[in-house]
Amino acid sequence: MTCVNCENNAGIFSRSAVNFNAGCKTAMSNVVMSIAVMITLLLLIPLFRYTPLVVLAAIIFYAMLGLLKYEEVVHLWKVDKFDFVICFSTYIGVVFGSVDNGLIIAISLSVVKLLLVVARPKTYMLGNLPNTMSYRSMEQYGSAKRIAGILILQIEGPINFACSNYLRERIGRWVYEEEDRIQSSAGYEPALEHVILDLGAVGSIDTSGIGMLQEVRKFLELRGFKLILANPGNEVIKKMYLARCIDDFGEESMYPTVCDAGSACRDGIGNCSGGIYKVDGTIKHELKKRQLRSNDEEENRLSTYWHKRTEFRHDVLPQSGALLQSIQHRKDH
Repeated sequence: MTCVNCENNAGIFSRSAVNFNAGCKTAMSNVVMSIAVMITLLLLIPLFRYTPLVVLAAIIFYAMLGLLKYEEVVHLWKVDKFDFVICFSTYIGVVFGSVDNGLIIAISLSVVKLLLVVARPKTYMLGNLPNTMSYRSMEQYGSAKRIAGILILQIEGPINFACSNYLRERIGRWVYEEEDRIQSSAGYEPALEHVILDLGAVGSIDTSGIGMLQEVRKFLELRGFKLILANPGNEVIKKMYLARCIDDFGEESMYPTVCDAGSACRDGIGNCSGGIYKVDGTIKHELKKRQLRSNDEEENRLSTYWHKRTEFRHDVLPQSGALLQSIQHRKDH
């Protein structure tokens, strides 16, 4: 801000352009530039008095051309179209508006992109790579093969309230498409019996996500399918245990790897010796300790509440009663 209460929005760009073209590397260049500007204002300003504004504007534009990198813009277009839209929209906002408008546009579009990523996590169908125990995306690996009677899906991203409805519908579409594909095979493939969800890429889950998994399980059971959860992380297991929904799924429906889940589905549920509790048995013990600790804290809080309430009844109420009696006595007399 200056003494006349105005702000120079374009000054920072010209200074950055000068520093960039001069090859400055450290913040010490700002000190040198400030001294040069001060000397210019004190001694050399009469020499620039009759310089046309068009010439000064041309000098600034020429200096700013070095800040424009067209190769970077082309690179954004090739790599990510949405990043290119953010870059171009910001440029338009700064040129035809102001720096503030450009910043608002850039931040708004970046938030929109983040919301789209969170609300639309990727889902893939997995298949077994020949002669291996690995399961990879069939879209990425053309050699991956389906497992007869089993649909394996992978969710990439956290499961929360923003994407629970989308994932519920997306899983349902995967199931319908697999059923249509099997029916179109004219009996050459066995019917679908199991649906495996690979949760290895799910870093977190909330109550809406847990409710979504329960609704998907009920939906598949109504259609005669069995839902299997594979490779859930510690955070997912803890949230499911605290929500008391692990018993609904059953220990035989949770396995540490997709390979174990697929083997259990082929050999019969429960015959695989790789249950999730046997792999990470300390989780349940730790959560029980946490639950007991929270119960003790709740009991202490309740006991403190009742203790204070008893003191109030024994100390405050008698005094209030005596005060009311004295007031009533004065009214009577």
